[in-house]
This record gives sequence, structure tokens and C-alpha cells, in this order.
Amino acid sequence: MAQQNIVKPSRERIYDLLMNARQADWVELNLDDGRSVKGAIIFNEFKGTGRLINVDDEISMDFNVDQVLDVKI
Repeated sequence: MAQQNIVKPSRERIYDLLMNARQADWVELNLDDGRSVKGAIIFNEFKGTGRLINVDDEISMDFNVDQVLDVKI
């Protein structure tokens, strides 16, 4: 089995992606624990924390910028 080398983007890059994603209606966050979650986000750049809310699936979860591997808008 081939081993995947995943390079985590810089913290500054993740901040930029999250700042842009705040304006989007729907985003997908890929997290360091392997989860991929979709919804709208609220992001506090000063604390480095946020919340993802998916009304359709009735999901609400907090996240930290250090948990985020990728943001897709």
C-alpha cells in the first residue's frame, strides 16, 4: 500500500482561506482527523476559532484553525 505524504498548508494560508470562506454560503472543511464537513462558517480571526453550521444535517461544530487542512468554497 502506498503511503500518502500530506503537506499541511501554512497557518497564514489557512487563515486566508477561512477569511474568504466567511462570505460564502457553503464551504467544505477538511480536518486533520480525516473528517470532511460542509456548511456555513463563522470565523474569529483574533482567536483562531470558528463554528461550522449545517442546517440541513442539523450539525454545528466548533473548530480551531490548527485543525483545518483545507477549505473549499
